[in-house]
Amino acid sequence: MTVDLTLTVNGAQRTAAVDPRSLLLDALRDDFGTTGPKSGCLTGDCGACTVRVDGVIAKSCLRLAVAEDGAAVQTLEGMATEGRLTPLQQAFWDRNAFQCGYCLSGMLFAAEDLLARNAAPTEAEIREAISGNLCRCTGYDAIVDAIASCAAPPPAAG
Repeated sequence: MTVDLTLTVNGAQRTAAVDPRSLLLDALRDDFGTTGPKSGCLTGDCGACTVRVDGVIAKSCLRLAVAEDGAAVQTLEGMATEGRLTPLQQAFWDRNAFQCGYCLSGMLFAAEDLLARNAAPTEAEIREAISGNLCRCTGYDAIVDAIASCAAPPPAAG
């Protein structure tokens, strides 16, 4: 048995027949053809499955797909516009802030969210913001550096 699920995925409204027991992660990958969200821990701890649902960061492994019917979902593929990387994505590329790319969705969405709330975060604030994401390759320093490079310069001392 399947049910029709309609999502706006990266700006395009689409419908797919999904198993009503499917996680949003599985529906995005198997039924909607995205590859950005990854299956890591299936407990919401690693961040590999991170997406935006109606503008809010979400761990797609913790949500039933049918519960999101009608939602707008942005995956990693939807970050770049017109084939151009965002400044944050470019910073990750330029600073070798990823290797295998498994953690990339979680890291980029967390960083984007942080920079939208706080244009000039400290290193500690950056580390706190990405703390819900596990990276097994980089040791985090390059990731923190990439995010810091996109931050506004600190105000001049007066």
